[in-house]
Amino acid sequence: MEMAKGYFGRRKNVWTVAKNAVEKALVYAYRDRRQKKRSFRALWIQRINAGARLHGMSYSVFMGKLHAANIELNRKVLADLAMNHPEAFTAVINKVK
Repeated sequence: MEMAKGYFGRRKNVWTVAKNAVEKALVYAYRDRRQKKRSFRALWIQRINAGARLHGMSYSVFMGKLHAANIELNRKVLADLAMNHPEAFTAVINKVK
């Protein structure tokens, strides 16, 4: 019942309904901790792709050249550079060209 605090209607004060609601919420929480990682990776890829296309290069070509040039920046850092520090991202692009 303690974990159902803040729920709406019978979900907060009827034992069986609250128990089912809490169990379902815990299942969603477990599942979505993994899905969050997937969705962030997809977001990073979209941001890198947008930044690379501004310089006339697709995401896959950019990542291929990045690995060939032995530049070990992960997608999280690259996405941050593309979004918040375009001049630094441009330097990375020029390095791999």
